[in-house]
Amino acid sequence: MKNLLEHKDGINRLLERYGVKFGIYKNGEFHEQLFPFDPVPRVIPAEEFEYLNRGLVQRVDALNLFLADIYGDKKIVADKIIPEDFIFSSKGYLPQCEGITPPKKIYSHISGIDLVQGKDKNWYILEDNLRIPSGASYPLIARDLTRQAAPRTFMENDVVDNRNYAQMLKGVMDAVNTGGINVILTPGRYNAAFFEHSYLAELTGSILAMPQDLYVEGNKLYYRQYEGKPMQVGTVYRRISDEYLDPMCFVPESLIGVPGIMDVYRAGNVALVNAPGNGVADDKGIYYFVPHMIKYYLGEEPILKNAPTYLAFYEEDRKLILDHLERLVVKDVSEAGGYGVVFGKDMTAEELEKWRTIIKNEPRRFIAQEVIDFIDLDIVEGDQMVPRKADLRAFVLSGDTTKVWPSGLTRFSRNPDSFVVNSSQGGGFKDTRVLSR
Repeated sequence: MKNLLEHKDGINRLLERYGVKFGIYKNGEFHEQLFPFDPVPRVIPAEEFEYLNRGLVQRVDALNLFLADIYGDKKIVADKIIPEDFIFSSKGYLPQCEGITPPKKIYSHISGIDLVQGKDKNWYILEDNLRIPSGASYPLIARDLTRQAAPRTFMENDVVDNRNYAQMLKGVMDAVNTGGINVILTPGRYNAAFFEHSYLAELTGSILAMPQDLYVEGNKLYYRQYEGKPMQVGTVYRRISDEYLDPMCFVPESLIGVPGIMDVYRAGNVALVNAPGNGVADDKGIYYFVPHMIKYYLGEEPILKNAPTYLAFYEEDRKLILDHLERLVVKDVSEAGGYGVVFGKDMTAEELEKWRTIIKNEPRRFIAQEVIDFIDLDIVEGDQMVPRKADLRAFVLSGDTTKVWPSGLTRFSRNPDSFVVNSSQGGGFKDTRVLSR
C-alpha cells in the first residue's frame, strides 16, 4: 500500500498523459478534465462477490426478459404487473423499436448496475444503466498502472485479474454477430467518453468507426475502407444515444447517426450493442418494478434489494412523499449523471413547498427514495486519509451467458458533505479488487 500511495501523483499524471479524461458540456462549451484516481482500493471478499454475482445476473436476466416482452407480447402489462400508461409514457420507450427482435433476443448486452453498501452491510441497487453505460476502461487502465507501480501487491495477494474485460466484451460482440466485422461506433473526439471508445476498440480488436465511416447498401451495413474493399459489419457497439443513431428513424437533424442503420437492424442483418429502446427499462420509475419483474419472469425472490422507493405516480406514495419530503431524496426519472437529484434535508421551507407543488403537478416525472446511509471509503487527501461516500458500478455482460466482470468502477465523492459520486459532479475513482478466496 505504501508503494501505491507514493505513486499516486505519478499514476494520475500518466492517466492524464494517456488521455484518460472525461468531457462535460456546460453552458454550451466543452471541457475536458481528469477523472482523479485514488490509490486506496475497494476490496470485495470472494464470498461477497459471489453473492453480488448471483443477484446481478438475476436482475439483468429479468431486465432483458422485460425488454423482449415490452417490445413484443406485453404480457407484463396484460397481467397488470406494471401500469400500461406508466411504461408507454416513459421517455425511454421507443415505438420505432416495436416488433424488432435483436440477435439472440439480447437487448442489454452491457449493463452498468449502480450499487451502494449500507452501513448495515446490505447492498442496495441505486439504478440500472442499460443504454450506454460507461466507465469500464478507467479501472482497467488504472489496474494496469498500479501493477507497474506496485507489482508485489498483486503477487502477494489473491486478487482476481480484471484484464479479461476486453475478452468478455469481444465474446459478447461475437456471440450476437450477424456476419461481418465488429465495430465500435463513436460520435467523435468531443464525446465525453471518447477515450473509452478508442481504448476498448484497441483491446477488443474492433474497428473504431466514425458515423461517416459506415453506410447502408442492400439492407446491409458496411465499413468504408479508404483503401481496399468495403467490409460488412456484423456487430456495432454503438456509443451514440438512441435519438441520434439514425436520422431516417429518430431525430432527422442528427449529424452523428448512420442513415438507414435501423432498417438493417430490423431486418436482422446487424446487431446493435446495446439495443435501441433500452431506456424504458432503466427509467428510474421502472426501477421501482424490477423486483416484481424478477418474480414475474423468473419465479424467484430478488437477491439484491432496491433502495426503499416511492412513486409519486401512486396516490398513496405521493402523499407519503409530500408529507416527508424533508427526509427523502427526489430524482427526476429521465435525468442521469447525478443531475436531477435533490435532497430534502438540504432545502429551505420555501424550497420544500416549491418541490411539493412540482411533484403534485408532474407525478410521473419523479421518484423519491429513503436516503441510504452508505459506507465511507478512505481516500488520500493531501498527506492524510479521509472518509468519503462511494458507490460501485458493476458491469454485467450478456452474450451466450450472463456474466459479471470481477472488478467494477468504484466512484467516490470528493466533497465531504455530498452523497453524489458521479464524475460529472467532480467525483474520483478507485480500483475495485475482488479477492479470489
